[in-house]
Amino acid sequence: MPIRKHKRYNRPRKLYDIALIKSENDLIKKYGLKSRREVWKADFAIGKIRNIAKTLITASDKDKDEFVKRQTAKGFNVSSIADVLALSKEDYLKRRLQSIVVAKKITATYKHARQLITHRHIKVLGHKIDSPAHLTTIEEENSIDTDLSIPARKVISDEEKNLLKTLKHEKSEKKTE
Repeated sequence: MPIRKHKRYNRPRKLYDIALIKSENDLIKKYGLKSRREVWKADFAIGKIRNIAKTLITASDKDKDEFVKRQTAKGFNVSSIADVLALSKEDYLKRRLQSIVVAKKITATYKHARQLITHRHIKVLGHKIDSPAHLTTIEEENSIDTDLSIPARKVISDEEKNLLKTLKHEKSEKKTE
């Protein structure tokens, strides 16, 4: 009997709320996401973590400490249940493999990081990962590596910039003649 796949996101109640669309679009641009659905998945995952934290409010201190340690190992900056309840979807998006690759300066942009990950050029703990949404733990973060040699960006001096401008200007003048 096949296992039922559970939904990993919830749609917002009002899909066409302009304020919500603007905030989601800002997150999409900031973190180089593919669609609004990735924002919804982050929100759903943080909601699940918060719900667990709510049930642990009345639990023993030992259970609370174990839960906080697990969240800290995942890379969330928390020290108590109150900090876990204050987590936002942006905190979750910062822990994605795509964001970590950019933060470690392996790539310069989120789009480039996403492409390298989907083309299986990024290794985590020696294994190739092809999902940009992979939630990276602290242990995994230290072992992220690439199997490509990515050239460093060349810094252009002011003289070279001026030379390029004059060449473009001369080229455009020739076209207009």
